[in-house]
Amino acid sequence: MIVTGGSRGIGAATSLMAAKYGYAVAVNYRSNREAADRVVAAIEKDGGRAIAVAADMAVEDDVVALFKTVDDQLGPVTCLVNNAGIVDDPAPVAEMSAERVSRMMAVNVVGPFIAAREAIKRMSTKDGGAGGNIVNISSAAAHGGGGGGAGTYVDYGASKGAIDTFTEGLCREVAAEGIRVNAVRPGVVDTEIHASGGLPDKPKEAPAGIPLGRIGAPEDIAEAILYLARAEFTTGALLDVDGGV
Repeated sequence: MIVTGGSRGIGAATSLMAAKYGYAVAVNYRSNREAADRVVAAIEKDGGRAIAVAADMAVEDDVVALFKTVDDQLGPVTCLVNNAGIVDDPAPVAEMSAERVSRMMAVNVVGPFIAAREAIKRMSTKDGGAGGNIVNISSAAAHGGGGGGAGTYVDYGASKGAIDTFTEGLCREVAAEGIRVNAVRPGVVDTEIHASGGLPDKPKEAPAGIPLGRIGAPEDIAEAILYLARAEFTTGALLDVDGGV
């Protein structure tokens, strides 16, 4: 399994859980090698196999190199988790620069496209592969206009809406090649992304609007990802994991 953005938050929880299910895991990171090494060390301590691989998901050559490294060190990929993503400071569209929106789409949309392309080349039964599956990480923001209220993250919401459409289209394109494609749409989860997006108090404030009365833990999302990775008659699903919102 390749987990993009696998060194922290949902990605780290998914990497650790995947190893418990028997996957050898490629823990992708962009710059925080120390965090990725901690995940790898935890997996190896429990007897699993894992490697840390640097790649900026907005850079095509990095994505290609990531898959080649996995080929050489772990063998053919059977599951890709397109988890890496970014958010920016709250801002209305009227104040968004082209640079901001382009970076958002490069990481959150173009990166998953290129990663899926490389995975399909290796998984497709048409090309001699053994099949496999792709789990895309979308967001509740995909159908909520951005997830942070008016004037916050419309660009982020738009990028995740694109992931939903990508999932629904790609699942039909590669089904006959032995590849399933699904997506998980997390709600508010206790990770660092809220602070990086300028709303550090969001995890404290969100439970009042969540029917289950709490925000999600990274492990809640990892459970959904691993379910979809093993659900052999499920493809094209958009699985909401948001406490009932």
